[in-house]
Amino acid sequence: MTKDAERRLLSCACGAVRVVVEGTPIASVECCCTTCSEASSVFEGLRGAGSVRTSLGTTAYVLCRKDRVTFETGTDGLVSHRLTPDATSRRVLAECCNTPLFLEFNGGHWLSMYAALWPEGSRPAVQERTMTRSLPDRSVLPADVPNPKRHTVAFYARLLRAWAQMGFRSPSIEIERTIDA
Repeated sequence: MTKDAERRLLSCACGAVRVVVEGTPIASVECCCTTCSEASSVFEGLRGAGSVRTSLGTTAYVLCRKDRVTFETGTDGLVSHRLTPDATSRRVLAECCNTPLFLEFNGGHWLSMYAALWPEGSRPAVQERTMTRSLPDRSVLPADVPNPKRHTVAFYARLLRAWAQMGFRSPSIEIERTIDA
């Protein structure tokens, strides 16, 4: 099987929402920004929700092209959450079991899928930690991967390359229901 033929079936904790992710991810990162930390705290406080943070307190994501993500079941149980009404990103959960599924930026061509969806042992290895300037003490981070203060040119180049491969399309994912966590 080639990397582009890679196919992963992921699901929420109870299995009601099933997601197929195909192809090689754009990147695997741990985000240190304030909003990801705030959203993780909110979601971890929901009934039945598990943790989406690493032992370092970062929020782990696997960035995937939208055209390679398909919801097999459970789309009627998806709910979106914005930290503020004017936020440029939304986070989507499976309402059935409060499993965080992905972060989506307005107009974005990728989904930042929560890495916790991947079964242990099959998660893509983290390639870098992003937005480390938000941490009170960056020295707590190990030097096992790059820990830049902001997104790097190489990070944006990966996103741009994926977008070009998609023909500069940005598919939309319609989710009608929202929650105030």
